[in-house]
Amino acid sequence: MAAITTSAPAVAVNPIQQGLKEAFFAGIIAFGLFVLFIGLKTDQNISNELILVQRWGLLAIIVIIVMAVRFLYVAFALPALASRKAAKAAAPAVAAEPGFFGQHFQQIAVVLLFLFPVVAISLSGLQGSLKWIDNFGIQILIYVMLAWGLNIVVGLAGLLDLGYVAFYAVGAYAYALIGTYLYAVLPPEYAWMAFWILLPAAGLMAAFWGVILGFPVLRLRGDYLAIVTLAFGEIIRLVLINWREVTNGSAGISGIPKVEFFGWFTFNVSSPNYIAKVFDLPTSSVYYKIFLYYLILLLCLLTAYVTIRLRRMPVGRAWEAMREDEIACRSLGINTTTTKLTAFATGAMFAGFAGSFFAARQGFVSPESFVFIESAIILAIVVLGGMGSLVGIAFAALAMIGGTEILRELQFLKQVFGQDFTPELYRMLLFGMAMVIVMLWKPRGFVGSREPTAFLRARKAVSASFTKEGHG
Repeated sequence: MAAITTSAPAVAVNPIQQGLKEAFFAGIIAFGLFVLFIGLKTDQNISNELILVQRWGLLAIIVIIVMAVRFLYVAFALPALASRKAAKAAAPAVAAEPGFFGQHFQQIAVVLLFLFPVVAISLSGLQGSLKWIDNFGIQILIYVMLAWGLNIVVGLAGLLDLGYVAFYAVGAYAYALIGTYLYAVLPPEYAWMAFWILLPAAGLMAAFWGVILGFPVLRLRGDYLAIVTLAFGEIIRLVLINWREVTNGSAGISGIPKVEFFGWFTFNVSSPNYIAKVFDLPTSSVYYKIFLYYLILLLCLLTAYVTIRLRRMPVGRAWEAMREDEIACRSLGINTTTTKLTAFATGAMFAGFAGSFFAARQGFVSPESFVFIESAIILAIVVLGGMGSLVGIAFAALAMIGGTEILRELQFLKQVFGQDFTPELYRMLLFGMAMVIVMLWKPRGFVGSREPTAFLRARKAVSASFTKEGHG
């Protein structure tokens, strides 16, 4: 007689109990990780002796925050997501028509970006808007342009580049070195031409170095490609430090002249064509930042336009085919050599544009601005936003770079963590938390999508005879 076995029914786990359990273990792990980094701190006393400062209160606050976040996630967030997923699976799939905002999102976003300086001035005053236009507007747009350039290499072509900051440095130093010479040689009435000549020249110079990098890595993929590009970025940085006769070494290059608006007016207070004198405005340094904001905004829009157009061209489709499967791409007759070189050159060109703008904005460049962490930040923005998605990358740059700048404004955190707490120093913690959360929530990024740029818009019926023969 066959033995009949019955399985015990699954016991439903109480989310509150599970949340308390996992919060307890999360607190133990957080205590073990942070006890040496936060609980103990080395300092110097008045006798210049090394002492150990105990910060158990700050450690307790961090552990409690970790436990509370873990409890809320397990006890409430996970059940809500599970029920939502079940309801979505049970409900019939209905294609929702996008509203007015969804249909015209890009146009509305561009209009808001152009109105941002006006809104900042109206809310914070002329001088008060300086930090918002510079630290938030210009800074974020620089990283948006860099991330969109890297998106061509990583998101479209599928080539992992860890040395992208090298092209950023090439553009900045090309502008700084050649620009100081041109400003000294050109007559004063034609000095305004220097920036508008060097902007495309720096991009072409960076594109040339992109091709130089592309040749050694033609046969490399995956981890090997990443290691070679990382080495290339470090080589460029070390050359900038040690070639003192040209780059001035670690001291950098200073005294880079400001950009002029086609010679019509300048931003130099001592000049008779100073913008405030020409338009009878109060003297302020905000005008130059506003001009730079609109300049980098136009460069970003140019980057987006070129990327969109290239994706619809054969070279863009070749990038996407190589990203999906390089072997299949070769079997289709696509020249992967030229495809890789064009991806590296195009991405490097936009990095060169951003580097020349960076040099003109700062008026000073040094190797410390082009370390590996910059490449990691740009790559993190591309991954978090969704590789291949321009809108997602823009949102990721806004969240990551804007979040870093907002940390500088959160001085009330000193009342919680102590007067020695410096919020902006914890920006890398913000990067790590954001990457973990997004990778768990949306593994493909904010707006991740692998939808091809070329597809059939209408289904065609296939004859039964073709189906029988195996062609359908």
